[in-house]
Amino acid sequence: MAQIQDTGVDVPIGMTTTEAPFIEMSRSKGEMYVEQPYGLYSEDNHEAWRRLYARMLPRWEKYANEHFMKGIENLCLNPEAVPKLEDVNQFLCPLTGFSAKAVSGYVPAYLFFDALRNREFPTTITIRRKDKLEYLPEPDIFHDIAGHVPMHTDKAFADTLVRFGECAKTAAEIAQEIPNPEERAHQVASIIRAMARFFWFTIEFGLMRDSRGQGLKVYGSGLLSSFGEIEYCIESPEVQRYPIQMEWVVNQAFEIDKYQPLLFIVDSFDHLYSLVDALELWMKEGKLSNVAPCEPEVNEEDLKSFLHWDQA
Repeated sequence: MAQIQDTGVDVPIGMTTTEAPFIEMSRSKGEMYVEQPYGLYSEDNHEAWRRLYARMLPRWEKYANEHFMKGIENLCLNPEAVPKLEDVNQFLCPLTGFSAKAVSGYVPAYLFFDALRNREFPTTITIRRKDKLEYLPEPDIFHDIAGHVPMHTDKAFADTLVRFGECAKTAAEIAQEIPNPEERAHQVASIIRAMARFFWFTIEFGLMRDSRGQGLKVYGSGLLSSFGEIEYCIESPEVQRYPIQMEWVVNQAFEIDKYQPLLFIVDSFDHLYSLVDALELWMKEGKLSNVAPCEPEVNEEDLKSFLHWDQA
C-alpha cells in the first residue's frame, strides 16, 4: 500500500482514470487543484504512457505541425514514464510563462478559461488503462501533456490561449450588464456554447496550413493525442475540411464520441489570434447571444461559473 501525503490513509497504488482513490478522496474534500502524487503511479500506468507515446511518435512526425514537434523536443518528455509536472514546467515556463497545474478532474468553464488567462493549464493527472488505449470520453494526462502542452511552448499559440481567457472575462462582465435574470442566463449560455464550439474546432480539433508548403498539418490537441484520428483527419475522404469561418464555427454542433466529420483550417497562429479578437468583438456586439442550439449542452455548473465569476 502507498500512503497519500498528509492524510495518513493507505490506499492502493494507481492513478488509472476512473479507478484512482486519490482522485476520489480529493473530490470528496472539494479540492480542485491538487499536488501530483507521483509515487502513486503504478507500473501499469507507466506502461500505458510508454505504449501511447511509442505509437504516436511516428504519426506526430508525419501529421503534426512543426510548432508541436519543436514543443515535444523542448519539453524533453520521457517516453518511458508518466511525466512529473514539475519537470514539464521547468522547461515550459521559461518559454511562454505557461505552467501545467494538476487538477482532480472537471473544472467549471469560467475557471478553466480564466486559468488560461493567467497562463495556467488545468491538467488531468490520471492515465487511461493500458488495455484501453484507443479512446476516453474524458481527458487524461497523455491527452493533456502530450496533446496540449507541447503547443504551449509556442509564444503565438500561448498568447492566443491567454486572449481566449480574456474573452471569457468579457463574457462574464457582459452578463453583469443584463438586468433580467432569465435573459441573462439565456445569453450567457449561448455565449458559453459559442466559445465551446470555437475552442473545439480550433484548440482541440484544428488543422492548419503548413508554412513549408507540405499541405495540411494538425494542431488540435484532440487529434494530436488520438492514434487513429490524427491519420483519419488528414487522409480520409470522408472528412470535410474548410477554411475557418466564424459564423459557421460558433453555430456548428459537434459530438465528442466519434471521429469528427467536419474540420476547419487556419493559416497560422497569428490568424488564430485574430479570430479570437473577432470572437470577442462578436460577443460585445451581441452576435453570440443567440447562436444555434444543440450540442454542446451547457450544464448548470458551467453557467454558474460565468454568472458568479466574481465570487469564485
